[in-house]
Amino acid sequence: MQQNIYDDPTFFAKYKAMRESAAELNQVLEQPAVRSLLPELNGKTVLDLGCGTGILSRYLVRHGAKQVVGVDISKKMLETARQQTNDQRIVFLESAIENFDFLSEQFDLAVSSLAFHYLADLDDIFRKINACLKEDGLLVFSMEHPIITCSQGIHPGWETDETGQKKYWQVDAYSQEGIRQSHWHVDGVVRYHRKLSSILNSLFANGFWINKVWEPHALEEAEQERPCLLEERRRPPFLVIKASKRS
Repeated sequence: MQQNIYDDPTFFAKYKAMRESAAELNQVLEQPAVRSLLPELNGKTVLDLGCGTGILSRYLVRHGAKQVVGVDISKKMLETARQQTNDQRIVFLESAIENFDFLSEQFDLAVSSLAFHYLADLDDIFRKINACLKEDGLLVFSMEHPIITCSQGIHPGWETDETGQKKYWQVDAYSQEGIRQSHWHVDGVVRYHRKLSSILNSLFANGFWINKVWEPHALEEAEQERPCLLEERRRPPFLVIKASKRS
C-alpha cells in the first residue's frame, strides 16, 4: 500500500511548520545521527530515498558529493526542494521508492531519512538498494524505532499521571508486525511496524553487512538548552543504521 500523505494540504502545512522549527527532533537528534554515520563524501554519487524537501541532499553536496539523486513520491515536497536548491549536482525525481528504477551498481552510497517505515516490503527495497550500489557501497538510513511504531494506533504513547506528568512509554503488540494507522497532523497516517530483529535480518538476507546500529538521543547542547529533550533518553524515537554491501 503506497501512501502519499505529504500532498494532503493540511498535513503538508503542519509538517512544513514543524520541520522549520529549530527545536524539531529531526534537527537536534535524527539528522545529526545520520550525518555522523556518513562516509567521506568527496566524489561520491548518492541516492537519497524519500528526499522530502532536499535537506539531506543539499548537505551531501555541500560536503563533497559529486552527484545526488533525490527521490520522493510527493509533488509538494519536491516543489519545495527545487525552490530551495540551486545546485546542478542534485537531481530530484518524482517516484514512489517502490517504483524507482534502481539501475545496477550506479551509486557509492544510498541514504534515507525517516522513510522506510512507510514501505510495505522492506525486503524488496533492501534487495534493490543492494543491486544499485557499487562494490563496497554503503547504506545509511533512519526510521521510526520499533518501540514507537509497535503501539501506534493502539496506545497514545506516553502514559501520564493525574497532573499530566509522563510516567512511562506504552509498548504493546510488538511481535504483531504490519500496518499501523494513527493520527499525525491528520487521521489515517499509515506506517509499517517491524521488530528490530526483522529489520536487521532483512538487511543481512539481502546482501548487507551491518556496520552500526544506533538508537540516538538528542545532542547534549540541545538537551542543555531544552531539558525536556532528556525524555528522549527514556525511549528511543529513531533507529539509525549503517550497512555495507557484501562482496
